[in-house]
Amino acid sequence: MQTSSFVDPPEQARRASRPPGRVTADLAHCRALLANGSRTFLAASFLLPRAVRDPACALYAFCRVADDAIDTAAEGKVDVALARLRGALDRVYEGEPSGAIERAFAAVVHRHAIPRVLPEALLEGFAWDVAGRRYQSMADLHAYAARVAGTVGAMMALVMGARSPAALARACDLGVAMQLSNIARDVGEDARIGRVYLPLAWLREAGIDVDAFLAAPRHDVRLGAVVARVLAHADAIYARVGAGVAELPLRCRVGINAARFLYAEIGREVGRRGGNAVDARAVVSPWRKAALLAAAVACVMPRRGAAEPALPATRYLVDAAAAVEPVRTAPPLAVAGRVVWLLELFERLERQDRLRHAGSVR
Repeated sequence: MQTSSFVDPPEQARRASRPPGRVTADLAHCRALLANGSRTFLAASFLLPRAVRDPACALYAFCRVADDAIDTAAEGKVDVALARLRGALDRVYEGEPSGAIERAFAAVVHRHAIPRVLPEALLEGFAWDVAGRRYQSMADLHAYAARVAGTVGAMMALVMGARSPAALARACDLGVAMQLSNIARDVGEDARIGRVYLPLAWLREAGIDVDAFLAAPRHDVRLGAVVARVLAHADAIYARVGAGVAELPLRCRVGINAARFLYAEIGREVGRRGGNAVDARAVVSPWRKAALLAAAVACVMPRRGAAEPALPATRYLVDAAAAVEPVRTAPPLAVAGRVVWLLELFERLERQDRLRHAGSVR
């Protein structure tokens, strides 16, 4: 068992003995934070059993604070914001958190043995966003998606009690695939704030001048072909998730299936529009969502597929998460049918910067 990222047993006992009132107050603070700008997530979280609702709120609140800190950092000060957040992680992982959000997150970290590499990688992905980083290849794009989405998938898998390498690899796969779906859907919105996430090599092969496109975003068949390539790649990763659903705890499978089906459908909607993600934002109709949720329930007992290795970009996350044993065993979590919170979690982390600072490019 790895111990370098976690406090010693005496400190665990001291922390576990925190007054119940303090724990309740810390969680209330997290919910109050989410009520201001994250009301959809907060409302959906109350559909969850307390065993997952409370840690999900604490995890989400810490991610929100971290995203805000980097997102609002003055130009040239992102490194300072990152240093402060890493200081916060120091306090969390050394058992000396400061403030309600840190204390609530620390409780989740230690209760579910979340290794530091996961939130560290998430912070790195946030910093890449602020820096306007571009990605030459799909492998490079995987590295970004692993940080901003694969990390969240891995942390939530740990909260749900899924700790095997196969289950963690599939959780990371889901995060990466969902991120690719969002990238394909948001090509126009990203371009209008000076950002491009499509692989630059693919754009060049299609004869698209990236700078000219950013100066005047418009759809054409060449761009549609690049978007179609991204969506085909995402579909291949969604298929990996499907093959590994049987590795997950039974009560987690409906939520995983629903996330996979709903986000894959976003890509299909973009495809129906000829890959046009510039002129309008693709949405999935309510009736179609209902049908997909029904399909998620129907597929709760899939055949066990051959074990697929983790994606190269997520392997280090899977290895880090699988190597740490929990301090105490978490009870099984009843999450079947309760998927909105997970979708909103990814959506918020990936889109918060764009919604609040649509005209700001660093």
